[in-house]
Amino acid sequence: MVQLKPRFHSFEEYLAYDDGSDNRYELFNGELIEVPPESGFNVELSNYLFALLLPVVGYQRIRAHNLELEVRGEPRNRYPDLTVIREEHVTLLKRRNTIRLTMPPPLLVVEIVSPGEIQRNRDYVAKRTQYEDLGVPEYWIVNPQEQTVSVFTLPRERYGEPQVLTDRDRLTSPQLPTFEVAIADLFTAVEN
Repeated sequence: MVQLKPRFHSFEEYLAYDDGSDNRYELFNGELIEVPPESGFNVELSNYLFALLLPVVGYQRIRAHNLELEVRGEPRNRYPDLTVIREEHVTLLKRRNTIRLTMPPPLLVVEIVSPGEIQRNRDYVAKRTQYEDLGVPEYWIVNPQEQTVSVFTLPRERYGEPQVLTDRDRLTSPQLPTFEVAIADLFTAVEN
């Protein structure tokens, strides 16, 4: 028996779909593309940042890999590695962990780059453009291969040039003024 793949004509149709699994999908040109699991290293790095951000924003306002963002363009949705949401999102996301285009954007989105040129371009170009379009005020790209963190801020409609931090720098956040970590500590904590 051949199983037909569902085709969606709107984001609402996609949101109503449930295949009974815990799989995450990106909606690309009306078709579902399964999102593969992250590497163990990237999950550990994300968890470490989660632990550092937890005392700053609290457990309700920090979301890991399963928060979905509706975006313009293709794919129509993204699953950031880590997201700090606004207070009003806590109530809005009780039913479904999806920030829609009609909602305010999250305060901070973090992506951790996987090895490879395609993954690098996705984080530095495609996702950057989509998060900028949403109005996400702060976007971090954590690059374990280069051991850098690029911080993009949105003073107006466009992200400016990123502040690229290396092992000699400290990561701070305009959105979260009490947050601070040494870049060297960020990477060495996970490598050990």
